[in-house]
Amino acid sequence: MHRDTVLIFARAPRLGAVKRRLARGIGAMAALRFYRAQLAAVAGMAAREGRWNLRLATTPAGARTSWPLGLPCIPQGTGDLGARLDRTTRAHPGRVVVIGSDIPGITAADIRAAFRALGRADAVFGPAEDGGYWLVGLSARRPARPFAKVRWSTEHALADTLANFVGRRIALLRTLRDVDTVEDLAALAAATPSLPGLPRLMVHQRMGKKAARKAKRARR
Repeated sequence: MHRDTVLIFARAPRLGAVKRRLARGIGAMAALRFYRAQLAAVAGMAAREGRWNLRLATTPAGARTSWPLGLPCIPQGTGDLGARLDRTTRAHPGRVVVIGSDIPGITAADIRAAFRALGRADAVFGPAEDGGYWLVGLSARRPARPFAKVRWSTEHALADTLANFVGRRIALLRTLRDVDTVEDLAALAAATPSLPGLPRLMVHQRMGKKAARKAKRARR
């Protein structure tokens, strides 16, 4: 029997290579610091649980960087996100859960819930507010091409993926908000001001008056 596996999809934390849309609002260095802190927090959370095999699925290939906790790494490989998800999950024939490396709010309880769902369902998804998903879990009863014809980085990503699972049992977890833009960061700052790596001062300095006022009103 195969042991459950958790894959954290991660990009090498390099200046100008991560969170580019966020960097346009708070600067590349602040975005890099935020990404590093979130990657470390997610990896630490998943590693503390100790009940599953944990791997970092990394890109680009051969990146020389210091990955959190010295976790074992596997390459994502080439192609779009669907091709990389398919390749890395196919290498683990048992139950596998994939999470992002920079999703504020994800907890070990979410991962445990995903594996519980896979006891009955063929797949489980953690929906994101923007129409994508922050978690995908697959059982051994997966379709041949689970990530085919998906319009990635659009509001259609989850719906397109679900279209590949017609006739199969699907479970959905709670909806979370990922951080891609300065507006996302403002909402996060309002809801979780103590989150590790949150560049609060930089947000207010660089995000613009309108977004800053929005964040301030949300805290009241």
